[in-house]
Amino acid sequence: MTTAVLIAVTHLLGSGHLVRAAHLARALAEHGFAVTLASGGMPLRGMAAEPFDFVQLPPVKVEGVDFRNLLDEEGRPVDTERLTARRAMLDGLAASLRPGVVITEHFPFGRRQLAEEFLALIGAAKAADPRALALSSVRDVLVTPRPERIAEAERRLAEYFDGVLVHGDRDFLPLEASWPVSPELVPRLHYTGYVAAAPASPHPEERRRRASKDEGLEGEGEILASGGGSGAALPLFRLCLEAARLSRRRWRLLAGRGLAEADFVALREAASPNVTVERARPDFPDLLARCALSISQAGYNTVLDLVAAARPAIVVPFDEGGETEQAVRAQAMERAGLARCLRLSDEAAAAPAAFAAAVEAALRRPPPAALVIDRDGAGTVAGIVQRLLAERAK
Repeated sequence: MTTAVLIAVTHLLGSGHLVRAAHLARALAEHGFAVTLASGGMPLRGMAAEPFDFVQLPPVKVEGVDFRNLLDEEGRPVDTERLTARRAMLDGLAASLRPGVVITEHFPFGRRQLAEEFLALIGAAKAADPRALALSSVRDVLVTPRPERIAEAERRLAEYFDGVLVHGDRDFLPLEASWPVSPELVPRLHYTGYVAAAPASPHPEERRRRASKDEGLEGEGEILASGGGSGAALPLFRLCLEAARLSRRRWRLLAGRGLAEADFVALREAASPNVTVERARPDFPDLLARCALSISQAGYNTVLDLVAAARPAIVVPFDEGGETEQAVRAQAMERAGLARCLRLSDEAAAAPAAFAAAVEAALRRPPPAALVIDRDGAGTVAGIVQRLLAERAK
């Protein structure tokens, strides 16, 4: 009998949480599970061609780094009716699907403002099937909250959850680098490896071999600045434009769809002739493999991108509003020799001339040595879930 899996995710700022949840859903579906992914953030792209069912909840979002105040599509404060509708949809899914596994992305380590709907979902799943597994799904790095919130998360884990899927590599970046893992939590952690889409283009060495035969390939030898799916990279992009004016090299800035159109237009108008400013492209891996230097933030997928591309890199972590996730990851990347870490909060390093000098220095360094990290989360996670189900059945 096919086991149903219900995954609930709400991305609020960028798209990383939804992208990772979709990778998880795809991996489980491809290993025989009947998966439904319920998303409560802003719509990202069509999901009709996926091997899992997709349900869009009435969406919520935030502005800037104010995660306390949830907004609707128009930027208005979310009302009780919307939250009630979201909860009713999730409860209905649990009742109709009777999932053997329910997975909450990021909760209870985060998304406290949506605790009521996540806990209600677990309750509804347990009511439909008392043997249902409840799992939390988290990335490699978490934002460390106040001690009382850590205690609250651990209490909820003990009371409601059967385990935690950690989508990272323990040897490269263990969860305790960002979260105080208690002895009680240790046996509940199940490291899957990093979860990402299967590469759709040739290996980086093959891409560079092809590039050597055709030096006219787009992006060859450029400085490539990227910033994920949200508008959080805008300060970094502005700094890159200023540094590019001091450079003779070609630069390319790839802005995510979450960057406001007015800001995108302003970047294009402010760019010097040696800079191309465009929206993010599906051939990003190929551009990255052909670039002379990558400049980016330090999001979850950045580790995977840079390991795959093996190009010199600078990472500038997003750290506004007390955010610590990217800084922790950027420091791990620097320790591993994968990239140099610079901080916008360091006024000296963030001055255009200093940043341009850092870029030139990075260009003179050889490409990073091969870094071995576990990137097979998609191939591993189904086995972990199957094992936990088998243990529950004993």
